Amino acid sequence: MAQQRLDKIIASQGKYSRSDVRRLVRSGEITVNGKAVNDCGLKVDPEKDNIVVRGESFGYSKFVYIMLNKPQGVVSASRSPGEKTVVDLVPDELKRDGLFPAGRLDKDTTGFVLITDDGAFAHEILSPKKHVEKTYIAVLDRPIGESELEKFRSGVTLADGYECLPAQITLLSEDGLAVEIKLREGKYHQIKRMAAACGSHVNKLHRVSMGGLSLDGSLQEGECRLITAEELVKIKTG
Repeated sequence: MAQQRLDKIIASQGKYSRSDVRRLVRSGEITVNGKAVNDCGLKVDPEKDNIVVRGESFGYSKFVYIMLNKPQGVVSASRSPGEKTVVDLVPDELKRDGLFPAGRLDKDTTGFVLITDDGAFAHEILSPKKHVEKTYIAVLDRPIGESELEKFRSGVTLADGYECLPAQITLLSEDGLAVEIKLREGKYHQIKRMAAACGSHVNKLHRVSMGGLSLDGSLQEGECRLITAEELVKIKTG
């Protein structure tokens, strides 16, 4: 990549601000190719130069991709005055400018949210022509029967007349209350509206996967981690 100012490159990764970089340069805690830096405006190429900050090798990535296990009561947005957002849950060491959720979960829906600053990637996985499959676990207020299952599988018609694409639905409990639903659409409140069109109410909704990538079972609600390059491919090809 083209060379850029050292302070801009380091600040772009979110852990340090430009003022932090200036302070670290003054204290001799940043080296480039083994030499202490005395100018935070030094032009560097993070893909070629060996940058060390406070004794740790500086890892640069143009974009970041984060898996969050969203809890209830959190808004799927970058900002929402007076409310906690999914971006607010990202720890400081992973934060950077421009983070946003790629797709939304309702405020009371839990599970896998992908947070990134890569607009092109988000558009690719969310565009109607390439919409990746997403898998949810829903708990309903009444047992779902064969006629309702067939409606899901053939394409539910919502109250406003919109005809949903066929969805995969599988019973998970003998009482017919828990189901797994796979969608390739992302309409507003879609699963809740589909269930309502079949005479049911969704009591709980949890997203467990995007494409071929499942939510990391080790993540507690509100926790997140980076998505690896190999996992990223699974989202698009799963």
